[in-house]
Amino acid sequence: MLLELLAVNTFYGNIQVLYDLNLTVKRGEIITLIGSNGAGKSTSLMSISGIVPARSGKILFDGKEIQNMAPEKIVSLGISQVPEGRHIFPDLTIQENLNMGAFLRKDKQAIQKDMEYMYSLFPILKERADLPGGNLSGGEQQMLAICRALMARPKLLLLDEPSMGLAPIIVKKIFEIVKKINKDHNTTIFLVEQNANLALKIAHRGYVLENGRIALQGSAKNLLVDENVRKAYMGV
Repeated sequence: MLLELLAVNTFYGNIQVLYDLNLTVKRGEIITLIGSNGAGKSTSLMSISGIVPARSGKILFDGKEIQNMAPEKIVSLGISQVPEGRHIFPDLTIQENLNMGAFLRKDKQAIQKDMEYMYSLFPILKERADLPGGNLSGGEQQMLAICRALMARPKLLLLDEPSMGLAPIIVKKIFEIVKKINKDHNTTIFLVEQNANLALKIAHRGYVLENGRIALQGSAKNLLVDENVRKAYMGV
């Protein structure tokens, strides 16, 4: 098991957001966490990455407890997060943004090889490599944010609402690339997404989060046809 959350409780100040959260992520799979706004999806990712530490419970990554580690230490272990809203460096060029993703690495030749792989995923980024990241459209910034996270060669990629605010054609492209990343490099992906239909179509397994608690879990295929999931999250 690559990642385990065991009875995780997370708070913002005195307000509890996650309640005894239990979930697992196997090596090489795509799992998705779906739910409505305010359910605690983003908080789940931020607890894993140490940005909003869990107050109790355990988070195990590759067999090590990480719930009390600083975010930069968690990154060094092999977890990269693409946050909601992208948060690229707008004044740095695309190339510089990608280099920032690899700042913990020393293998220069491999870094260059990975850079070319990123540009093959999204050729538009190569065309604009010398432009500031802030000049890109929302969809292009999302592409850059994903590639920057991948430049760290993570064992686990956390994706927070990658479809948010983007045109359907761009969303389709990004989700195709997420599948390709998983297939090409066996990169494990934890996808938080409000678009349940899209997320479950590319995931292996899924969890449904309601008011900070896991309400349902199972194979993505089964959740995709579950009547309750379809009514609540797909408008069917």
